[in-house]
Amino acid sequence: MSGTEHRFQVDLRGVVDLLSHHLYASPRVFVRELLQNGTDAITARRAADPDAPAGRVVIESLPGGALRVTDNGIGLTEAEVHTFLASVGRTSKRDDLGFARQDYLGQFGIGLLSCFMVADAIEVVSRSTKGGEAVSWTGYGDGRYTVGAAEAAEVGTTVTLRPRAGAEHWLTPATVRELARSYAQLLDIEVTVGGERITEPRAPWEISYDDPEVRRSALLDYGAKLLGSRPMEVIDLSVPEAGLRGVGFVLASPAQVGQGGHRVYLKRMLLSEDASKLVPEWAFFVRCVVDTSMLRPTASREALYEDDLLSAVRAGLGEQIRTWLLDLSVNDPERLAAFLRVHHLGVKALAVRDDEMLKLVDAWLPFETSRGTMPLRVFRRGLSMIRYVETVDEFRSLAAIASAAGTPVVNAGYAYDTEILERLSRVDSEARVRRLDPGELAARLDPLPPAQEELVAPFLETARAVLRELDCVPLIRQFDPVSMPALYVMSQKARTQDTVRRSIEAVDELWSDVLSAFNDVTVEHRPELVFNWRHPLIRKITSYPPGPALRHAVEALYGQALLAGHHPLRAVDQAALNRSFLALLDRAFTDVPSSDSTEKS
Repeated sequence: MSGTEHRFQVDLRGVVDLLSHHLYASPRVFVRELLQNGTDAITARRAADPDAPAGRVVIESLPGGALRVTDNGIGLTEAEVHTFLASVGRTSKRDDLGFARQDYLGQFGIGLLSCFMVADAIEVVSRSTKGGEAVSWTGYGDGRYTVGAAEAAEVGTTVTLRPRAGAEHWLTPATVRELARSYAQLLDIEVTVGGERITEPRAPWEISYDDPEVRRSALLDYGAKLLGSRPMEVIDLSVPEAGLRGVGFVLASPAQVGQGGHRVYLKRMLLSEDASKLVPEWAFFVRCVVDTSMLRPTASREALYEDDLLSAVRAGLGEQIRTWLLDLSVNDPERLAAFLRVHHLGVKALAVRDDEMLKLVDAWLPFETSRGTMPLRVFRRGLSMIRYVETVDEFRSLAAIASAAGTPVVNAGYAYDTEILERLSRVDSEARVRRLDPGELAARLDPLPPAQEELVAPFLETARAVLRELDCVPLIRQFDPVSMPALYVMSQKARTQDTVRRSIEAVDELWSDVLSAFNDVTVEHRPELVFNWRHPLIRKITSYPPGPALRHAVEALYGQALLAGHHPLRAVDQAALNRSFLALLDRAFTDVPSSDSTEKS
């Protein structure tokens, strides 16, 4: 079945609304598009005529708030004006006319359409290198355009924007100068704004210096201008297969994963000041400034397109940052130590998956241990087994006792510490690592002599009765520090049984039956409250006769041990702690005369 052929109608105002609200983050990109078109035209002229004059783009403010941008590029004929300026999406024609997409900035740019976000009318006057008369094109926001002859003495193109109501501030000289400098500073052509040149002949990392330290200082100064504070270090970066060169700045203050982005130029035109995914996630302490000729931009040309080449760039830059760290460990340990004090988290994240970085962490990164703060390589000297605890609270409660018992431990309560310890055998085949079982630690504490055990038997009987209600058993041992009267110890087996028991209590009958199958109670493992015989208070209360006061003392020591070890308090624990506290207060003030009785006497 045949029918009448019709053509789609394009609502230009709708297209502009789409650009401003869904494609571009801000109308500010109109300056980039104008610079981009001028630069592409200059590139095309150079390709056609190597002896062409040096490229230049001139930006001027006109009376009435208008803006004029002139380039000495290849120019357009009347036919090309219709194709370039009156068509939406006809990129194949653009290629046919010589603007091959891989060679020019405007691979996905919408070009002059973006200028309608700030202007109601766009005037273009162009004279082509191919000869013929100059041509004038004027486009309007409602979709109309006119084409006619014009006068232009020189080859090139001039674009004039007249601001829309409410958008005048985008075309002010100060705003245009700032935007042009931001976008075009690294372009290798002359760009002037109001007579002032804003482009530099070479990028900061391309400038040669006789002294490497002078170059490093100059680049750090450049980084300070971009970042707002002076970086700690600068790393040269290069990925030839992506046509990428630049530098990475190591931040002088801690940073978080996903915080901040990178400054990326595409063929020396600024693409993004906040690009993400340029380096591996672990390298969040680095901010890059790079120029690339091969990476693909997204449709808005404000971010990088995720593809295999970007993945390769990310891996390559990560390898260069890693090599820099390893080089510091060999050639400049003091600078490495300063870096680790600030960015240890990123280094540990890399050590979890990289053996070379694991060696660096083992040798240089300080860990908190019961022997003091020191690298793992120093800590494990003379140890057949490296023991660690998984939480900071557990380390605080056990470190002193473990050290006194001859069982030094590492605090693995911070990010990546456990994974690093478990991987130590990859860099030292003799390293044996195991999590410390608090029950094992209690077994290493010195017992009382047999005769002394008999004397404290009545106290232990009372303590056993009190603690039975709290699912705990009492022990008396001798240990340091003397200042600790009691220690609450939950072995790994006791912890497992407690977790299963709490889960059974929290679920319905069906799941309770299922979980009960996993609850092996052949041997009951309970937490232990270990009383320290070396503490004067413990010696005093063990000789106290059984009764309510002794029961309350045991409850108070139990609660204090839980709090000192940062253990969670159950409802029954809180009740025991409150009961003992109030009872002991009441007993302390029972025989104290009140102020009223004193006054009457």
